[in-house]
Amino acid sequence: MKKKTLITLLCAGVLTAGAVAGLTGFADKGDDPKGSGEYTLLSTAEDDEDATEEDAAEEGKVKEAEVDDAEVQATGTITGVEDVAREVQPAVVSITNKSVQEVQDLFGMYGMYGFGWGDGRGRTYTYESESCGSGIIIGQNDNELLIATNFHVVDGATELTVGFVDDEMCKASVKGTDDDNDLAVVSVALSDIPGDTLDKIKVAKIGDSDDLVVGQQVVCIGNALGYGQSVTTGIVSALNRTIKLEGYDNTKLIQTDAAINGGNSGGAMLDMKGHVVGINSAKVASAGVEGMGYAIPISYAKSILEDLMNKKTRTEVVDEDQSAYIGFSGKEISDELTYLYGLPEGIFVQEVAADGPAEAAGMKKGDIIVKFDGEEVSSMDDLREKLAYYAAGEEVTVTVSRANEGEYENVKLDLTLGSSADQG
Repeated sequence: MKKKTLITLLCAGVLTAGAVAGLTGFADKGDDPKGSGEYTLLSTAEDDEDATEEDAAEEGKVKEAEVDDAEVQATGTITGVEDVAREVQPAVVSITNKSVQEVQDLFGMYGMYGFGWGDGRGRTYTYESESCGSGIIIGQNDNELLIATNFHVVDGATELTVGFVDDEMCKASVKGTDDDNDLAVVSVALSDIPGDTLDKIKVAKIGDSDDLVVGQQVVCIGNALGYGQSVTTGIVSALNRTIKLEGYDNTKLIQTDAAINGGNSGGAMLDMKGHVVGINSAKVASAGVEGMGYAIPISYAKSILEDLMNKKTRTEVVDEDQSAYIGFSGKEISDELTYLYGLPEGIFVQEVAADGPAEAAGMKKGDIIVKFDGEEVSSMDDLREKLAYYAAGEEVTVTVSRANEGEYENVKLDLTLGSSADQG
């Protein structure tokens, strides 16, 4: 989980009685019009022109949310909100994240306060926690249903479960993440989804957040606090807002006064045609503050989500004869070093093997590896676990933080993985 400040992310932590969280979201159907194997999120205009009854009825395809634009207008009435809610709720999913958390045992710190025992540093131990957020069905390919959510909803997951509108629960996998923008795509194998569930769920439509105006009515639908789906409505309070929170420094957000609560992460802000215009992600939580929630504009998120949709889903470890290596030795950077010297979190490169894949990609001694194929890495064990799903010969992007005149800047390296059999 990202560090909470006055502005907080809308995802529950450890689930306790009466404190479960989550929300919902909607996006447009992924399409591969050219047969290229790549899927995109279509605009509502393109989709309305191209869709046919035969496409909607095609076996094994998830239906689109069918909203009659003439019937659902920005009337500002309860009937208008009701129409939006009825049409898009089948596109709502919940996401349950089981992860392992590390906490510090404060009793071990008593020695530093004069109690005469303890080492003054405390001990750490791990425990399994469960948190809940929500997602947006944004499309499907030949084998998977694709769901958009926030990165902090799936961060650190050891097990993910998606719940559909009919309460059917299915195992899910992280397909790709972009922690810099707090976005992620989760996949569910179509073979794991019962036919009855496929008939009930929908893929909702993408709107255009660039067309939003201040004062425009919006609808938020979600599983706030884990009590089941609920609907709130409000207006666009402001556009192009920035907040001081990791992952949002350069993002111009939509501000709304629609009620969104803890657990709404990954949820959707909808216009009055039922088209998603934003992904609810954060809110101001402070005494005396009401109605200040923030959403990532969908027009900004669209290209990022398309890239994540087209990443390879990695759920199986490669065979030993295909195992890969990078060709360097490294050491995890401790929290103390990050705090004292401002070093980036990641893996410090101690040595680069001569004539190895890392050297060929331009990796240098002193670099700090911060991402592997777009995923954050924090230790050698973490990197080894990720590498186990990649075969020798695959090309990946490794992001390193490199010192430049006293400042660290990120450099992306194109690396071709070597075969472990050739490692000296």
